Amino acid sequence: MVSINEALEIIYSNTEKKSRHIVPIEESIGLIVSQDYKAYFDLPRFDNSAMDGYAVKVDDAGKKVIVKEITYAGDEAQEVFQQGEVVKIMTGAPTPKGCEAIVPIEDVEVFSDGVKLPSTIKMNMMIRWRGEDIKSGKIFLKKDTKVTAYTLALLASQGITHIEVYRKPKVVIFSTGEELKAHYEKIEAHQLYNSNAPMFYARAKELGCDVSYIDSSGDTLTSLKEAIDDASDADLILTSGGVSVGDKDFTIQAFQELGMEILFSKVDIKPGKPTTFGKLNSCLVINLPGNPLAGMVNFEMFVKPTILKLSGTNSFYHPIISTKMGVEYRFRAGKNSVILGKWNGTDFTPITNQKPGMVAPLNQADGMVVVTKEIDKLEKDKIVKMIPIKVDLQSDKEYDFFIRE
Repeated sequence: MVSINEALEIIYSNTEKKSRHIVPIEESIGLIVSQDYKAYFDLPRFDNSAMDGYAVKVDDAGKKVIVKEITYAGDEAQEVFQQGEVVKIMTGAPTPKGCEAIVPIEDVEVFSDGVKLPSTIKMNMMIRWRGEDIKSGKIFLKKDTKVTAYTLALLASQGITHIEVYRKPKVVIFSTGEELKAHYEKIEAHQLYNSNAPMFYARAKELGCDVSYIDSSGDTLTSLKEAIDDASDADLILTSGGVSVGDKDFTIQAFQELGMEILFSKVDIKPGKPTTFGKLNSCLVINLPGNPLAGMVNFEMFVKPTILKLSGTNSFYHPIISTKMGVEYRFRAGKNSVILGKWNGTDFTPITNQKPGMVAPLNQADGMVVVTKEIDKLEKDKIVKMIPIKVDLQSDKEYDFFIRE
């Protein structure tokens, strides 16, 4: 049996990034960039106005001046203008030669024969300079960056249509157990719906994988081996159930007989001790417990970082949010335990009833905290380190989000 940290280190050291390919930028959302990208040109490409206003000379502050020209976005820059003259200019239009500042339209007085400028004009005000955003030749998108909608803005600003990214990890999921039926099938009184497989399928999808689902295998070595053969082209095979010590728990044996190298087989964690990680040729294998809550906890703890590292990102470690306990929470000492809870942005409140075989707490959990075996109580207001599960946090209350003096 290994510790939680030992298990994670084994996963980190045995998981490699997948191959690379080139895709249109619109199809790259959520993927990981596999090389650095340098800018082809400056952004902005030329000095331009940040406001609708007038291009002026600083020494004309407080004076009445003549409007020489008007320049719109998309026009070429006007020629040099002299002191006593201004060029009316729209936002984004190139500044004329000799422009020392832009004065917003609302700050001038307009007359039939010109405009009067404000008495105070600062040098370079309201000018957007060539290259102040992105410099030509400089790296503007780094390798191992996750592509978001805002990454596409960067790429499109440089006229880039395709990028090189790491391939999505291919994950194949199946559960074991004669008693399990798919959620779309009819079941008998002695049978159960398989909640694990669709849960793991969806979570792997959320993490950016190509996911396949194989129907539940039986509890025989033959049926298990058939399921494993069907999944053998995956980057990661994920199973649930059949990893304990029951009479029909043959999952590990089936994988071993097909050549899997076991890298760890039990973890000092509650819930989910019988979690196994191994390699079958070039394919990684994680066998999770069949109990839904135990399976979910160990998916978040061990499968998630495996998937993230396969995807190519360097951000595969567990993030933590420092928060405080909303209530006092007591539990049995003696094991390194994972506690699921709700988080409102300020307080972490453990879910009252969270047993390994339960399903209801899974949808309630915003995050989890991990406690060592010596601890039997978390006091109210104690600062704790929460591993987030639901990162798209919203609020059902309105808060004042301004930082004030």
